[in-house]
Amino acid sequence: MFIVKKKITEKELAKKAEPLFKGMLKFVVDIHKKVIAIDAGMHADLEQLLLENGSKQLDLWGGNYYFDKPNDKNIIYESLINIRPALGNRSMLVNSKKIKDQIKAVVDKFISRK
Repeated sequence: MFIVKKKITEKELAKKAEPLFKGMLKFVVDIHKKVIAIDAGMHADLEQLLLENGSKQLDLWGGNYYFDKPNDKNIIYESLINIRPALGNRSMLVNSKKIKDQIKAVVDKFISRK
């Protein structure tokens, strides 16, 4: 589990990915600070790591990154930490296109995709 500090390729990422999830890794993005934490068994662990590093709860959103899917389908915006009724997000899936776009921008900033 770590916060990505510089751009990383999918190949490098796959080598570091949690062995529990073949072909996939969990991530949490801080959409305000534009940072990403990756590689843990649970999104909550990544969320905690970012909180300990100065992120605010309302800025954190989780998802899954799939190595074997095409670029337009390899980010799934789903996590228990995304359930935020007060913000209008009542499910594990991120409903807001704006937030999805912000998440994708951070993923693209740090993960060199196919």
